[in-house]
Amino acid sequence: MEAEAFFVTTAVVAIGEIGDKTQLLSIILAARYRRPLPIILGILCATLANHAIAAAAGIWLRGSVPPGLLRWVLGLSFLAIAAWALIPDQVYGELAPAARYGVFLLTLVAFFLAEMGDKTQVTTLMLAAKYDAVVTVVAGSTLGMLCADVPAVLLASAAPRAIPLKVVRFVAAALFAALGVAALVL
Repeated sequence: MEAEAFFVTTAVVAIGEIGDKTQLLSIILAARYRRPLPIILGILCATLANHAIAAAAGIWLRGSVPPGLLRWVLGLSFLAIAAWALIPDQVYGELAPAARYGVFLLTLVAFFLAEMGDKTQVTTLMLAAKYDAVVTVVAGSTLGMLCADVPAVLLASAAPRAIPLKVVRFVAAALFAALGVAALVL
């Protein structure tokens, strides 16, 4: 069950992150500051903190909601995330100057805040509730985020042209829908 939780979480988050606002933020930061290491480390730390909170909330949800109702909550939530995955994300606002805060701190704060309420954070919460495995789900979701965001950071402006984001959104939506149906049926 732990291996399944890790691999499912990694795959779902990696696919769901492609074209997501936090991946767009990664690309903007990389294109603007051209310092991949502090950006990647900022993404890593922000994701660990953000997804640990989400996973803890998922475990609380699992303990607070009766199993029959939890199955419906999880199933319907994954179906809602499937629909959400079809909507393209955009990044709004201006980034604070890195000279004032440093690229790492800027990335850490911006990425943490951008990930709040994001579909990958909600997915982490739901998968933690489903599998009852905080460390495994956080490790998988963090690896999934890095699988999607590190290449984006390293390739910066080339990634959006190389990856057909519309197709990826449909694949992500199908994956979330399959998880929703599985949660409702199994």
